Amino acid sequence: MTRTVTPRLRTLLLLLLAVTGALLAGAAPASAHAALTGSDPAQGVVVTKAPTQVSLTFSEKVAMNGGSLRVLDPRGKPVQKGAPANVSGTTYAVRLTDGLAKGTYTVTYQVVSADSHPVSGAYTFSIGAPSQTVVSGATPAAGGGVVGVLYAFGRYVSYAGFIVLAGGAAFVLACWQRGAGVRALQRLVVGGWLALTSATLWLLLLRGSYTTSGTFTDVFDLDLLGKVLQSKTGAALVSRLLLLAAAALFVAVLFGAYHRREEGAEKRDLTFGLAVGGVVVAAGLASTWAMAEHASVGLQPAIAMPVDVLHLLAVAAWLGGLTALLVALYRAPAETPIETTAVHRFSRLAFGSVVALVATGVYQSWRQLGSWSAFTDTGYGQLLLVKIALVAVLVGVAFTSRRWTGRLADAVVTTEGERERKERVTSAAAGQAAGSDQQSEAVAGGGEAARGGTAKATGGGEDPGNGTASGNGKAAGGEGSERAAQLARQRAAVDAARQKRLREADPNRFGLRRSVFAEAGIAVVLLAVTTALTQTEPGRTEQEAKAATSASTSSSSSSSSPSGALTLDMPFDTGGADGKGVVSIDLDPARVGGNTMHVYVQRPNGRAFDIPEVKVSFTLEAKKIGPLTVDPDHITTGHWSANEVQIPMAGDWKIAVTVRTSDIDQVTVSKNAQIG
Repeated sequence: MTRTVTPRLRTLLLLLLAVTGALLAGAAPASAHAALTGSDPAQGVVVTKAPTQVSLTFSEKVAMNGGSLRVLDPRGKPVQKGAPANVSGTTYAVRLTDGLAKGTYTVTYQVVSADSHPVSGAYTFSIGAPSQTVVSGATPAAGGGVVGVLYAFGRYVSYAGFIVLAGGAAFVLACWQRGAGVRALQRLVVGGWLALTSATLWLLLLRGSYTTSGTFTDVFDLDLLGKVLQSKTGAALVSRLLLLAAAALFVAVLFGAYHRREEGAEKRDLTFGLAVGGVVVAAGLASTWAMAEHASVGLQPAIAMPVDVLHLLAVAAWLGGLTALLVALYRAPAETPIETTAVHRFSRLAFGSVVALVATGVYQSWRQLGSWSAFTDTGYGQLLLVKIALVAVLVGVAFTSRRWTGRLADAVVTTEGERERKERVTSAAAGQAAGSDQQSEAVAGGGEAARGGTAKATGGGEDPGNGTASGNGKAAGGEGSERAAQLARQRAAVDAARQKRLREADPNRFGLRRSVFAEAGIAVVLLAVTTALTQTEPGRTEQEAKAATSASTSSSSSSSSPSGALTLDMPFDTGGADGKGVVSIDLDPARVGGNTMHVYVQRPNGRAFDIPEVKVSFTLEAKKIGPLTVDPDHITTGHWSANEVQIPMAGDWKIAVTVRTSDIDQVTVSKNAQIG
């Protein structure tokens, strides 16, 4: 049996490692979870007057340092002054030097999103007219390169270590307490602790380079490490290390004092104490991911963080327990095989974990996607579809495992009944044999007594050779005891081999082992996809970024159209539950005198967005004219219009739009445009 399984095991593991490597290689380490949703000046726009500052608006709050936002002139010289600052909400600005010449300027940014991922990029705008520039336009390397791949691998190992540590310990305590004495399970759980600890230290060292330069030599920069320790992610990693110290104590007690403790009230109390302590430590470890990643930002963080912790704990209980079950089925010694009751307990634990996974997963999917179209239109949604498919296959294989478990239980009941019947027959036969032996011994005893009397009658004294005979008897007795012990050891070895052979020959147990092995293989790939998901931009953010980019492109192209019509697109966020979108202003012919204005409001996914109220105002700040308020008429869903909008003078007009999405949620967004 071993010779046929081992090559398959080796081949499948190599295949799984290859698939995992491919998934990690394609996980896009530089993918960001905050996206640039607006800029002023906008991308590609040509302004007539040099701006005094450059501002960037992101989909969520970001962390910046002195060099996070740079503006380079056509010769590549920095023209920003001072450090960037948060001017409002998620908008950040840096002031520019005076007297900027005409030409094309490049804006580069390199920040860290609130969920710990690096965000970098670049775009251009022009003053007066476009020109040649020596700036390459390449974005900074934060989050990419060799450091990005190593960081992604460290994240995968940390997830795997947590799952094996928490799930393996839960399997021992909740399903198979005798497993605390099995060496293979001890090595599995300790290996999970070592993997998680090593990966955490690895991520802590790589973090500084991962979010800045992306060069491997900066891994050993102590200044960068000091900055990492002051960040939210650094605090989460340090907290994880402290909790791992408590986890080490838990593992030591589980496989030490707990294993040696005899069954009774004291062991039951220790089991309860370990269960409570283990849940607290596991939840604490899971919260170190929730407090620094997806769940900590975006919609409903107060709900999302505990849901994320529950999701991670359910994953660990299911996949980590599955790994422990696989080790028990393959590596448990013959004298302590895993009981069918333990497999049944894990089956119930896995079922509960799957229910929790489905419930928390549905909430997380809604939170990260926001629309059905995001499933197919975004990278996050496509990866999520792959994950859902893998979970469905895993649940199907798990159902097969449950069937094998049921058959194994039925076989055990049948075997025990047959054994009891044989024992009763054997006992009866032994009783009859014992009665016959007693009669034989009585007859033999009478003959021996007769022979003893004859010997006494014929013997006149003791034989001089009796001492020698006694010594020889003792020597023979010693050799007999050693021979008996050797035979006992041989019989025990043969019996153990026979039990192992019978266990492996059991088709029900073999079927269970094979299905559990298939589950574990799928779980390895599933974990790789999950790791990739944590490094991929959420669907909501990606769609908002696409809408903002489209708006910026449309604005820059329409503003310079030969027809003279003006189009401005402005992303907005009123702060409510459904408060994000894009408002578009079409002004035709965009000149002094009467103009026709159309206002379109869309959701981030491009669909029409009907809101309670839209107001528009025009202000020419240079001449202190305005604001000239316009109340457009509601035409249809997401569309308003106004005729004869009077523009009294040519100039750089500020067009402000007030958007109200509910009774209390409203915001005003604005852009400058040349009219006339």
